[in-house]
Amino acid sequence: MATDAKRSKVDDGSELSPLQNFLQWCDRVGLVLSNKVFVSKEGTVAEYGMMAKDNIEEGEVLFTIPRSALLHQGTTKVSALLEKERSSLETSSGWVPLLLALLYEYTSSQSHWKPYLSLWTDFKTLDHPMFWSKEERDRLLRGTGIPEAVDTDLVNIKREYTDVVLPFITKHPDLWNPNTHTLELYTQLVAFVMAYSFQEPQEEEDDEEEEEEDGKAPNPPMMVPMADMLNHVSNHNANLEFTPASLKMVCVRPIHKGEEVFNTYGQMANWQLLHMYGFTEPHQSNSNDTADIPITNLYKVVTQGIQSDLDRQLVEEQWEMLCEILQEKAAFVFGKQGCLTDTELHTALNVLCMSQEEFSEFKENEGWEEDEEDDEKISLAFSHDGLPGLKASWKWLIHEAARLTASSYTGEEEGKLGGQGGDRDQVLIENQAALAGLSSRQQNALQVRCGQKSILHRLMELTK
Repeated sequence: MATDAKRSKVDDGSELSPLQNFLQWCDRVGLVLSNKVFVSKEGTVAEYGMMAKDNIEEGEVLFTIPRSALLHQGTTKVSALLEKERSSLETSSGWVPLLLALLYEYTSSQSHWKPYLSLWTDFKTLDHPMFWSKEERDRLLRGTGIPEAVDTDLVNIKREYTDVVLPFITKHPDLWNPNTHTLELYTQLVAFVMAYSFQEPQEEEDDEEEEEEDGKAPNPPMMVPMADMLNHVSNHNANLEFTPASLKMVCVRPIHKGEEVFNTYGQMANWQLLHMYGFTEPHQSNSNDTADIPITNLYKVVTQGIQSDLDRQLVEEQWEMLCEILQEKAAFVFGKQGCLTDTELHTALNVLCMSQEEFSEFKENEGWEEDEEDDEKISLAFSHDGLPGLKASWKWLIHEAARLTASSYTGEEEGKLGGQGGDRDQVLIENQAALAGLSSRQQNALQVRCGQKSILHRLMELTK
């Protein structure tokens, strides 16, 4: 990193802390902070957070950020160049312009954003699984879907850097240096954007038009100073609102003096929180937790025990058609109240449980009639209330696929408390002394595994 500019000093000659520097910067850029809150590392669930120093009523504005204080490709010192070269920076992620802006601003000693970016001196507080060793990911997170997601991320990041970013920064040596702006720093900044950026919601009236016209990508991410200080819980008490002139953090339910102010990053399952942000919630309190059943597990269950070539041929044809219908769908998602991808699951069960005659008729008709069961009925059928009433063949298939999925989890903690009965992860997470002895990575992985397995076990109970 480039040499730091001289830090501001207080009257006694001592240097300001990074947080004090940042708060002074907030004043200079017109960011207005309510006198009922303060930023601190003490009393928060993780790193920096926001605390209430007085009772706060629903609807009160906690802080207001002018749009000029947002960091994105349009506000960086290199914005003109990024706009000029926009066509050469287009990638599937849509993040390259922001990341190039961050590469420049983070390493520039004269950056307008330095007091903000200096809050992250080395990104070591980011503990996304992408920074774990592959062995550690595979050992602690097997079965959760995270190792596969991270492997894909790392391949894409390296390709994006090698094919797009490196040629661009090499072309502009007055602004970037490949020896400073390395793949390692780029990867760290990707994690930084994953963990701390915000995306402005699309205008609702534009959604259908965009899809019909050119499939325009969602709004690119941007860094929002102060808003990214707030930690997340699913049961949050504040929410970021976007207006033409500014962004406002608004209290959505009363907050008592001494409580932490929590934003929401959206309806995020624990595997998503760990993958994108590097932390988890206790799985019992995360109302948005989910577990995936890979579609291939349904295929494995259906093909088990096939005895005749005729039956095998039928299943292979059904599977081939199902893959065409569902296309990119790789898994069925279950939440705490039932299946969240119920229409796709309904389709899969219908096709895979057809007799030869039914399947032949299905092919001849090129699918179902238009008045096939409506979405509301399907949603109810695959809720926890509806699952026990499904056809026996459907329940069996769901049950066995859930059981097969649940058997795919593992972790180094398994076996430490062997012989105590029950699911070993569950035994461990209920043993406070043993839990306290685990590293933060082990604890986070355990929360993900336990949350997913509890959903699968509940699903198995309802489909007995």
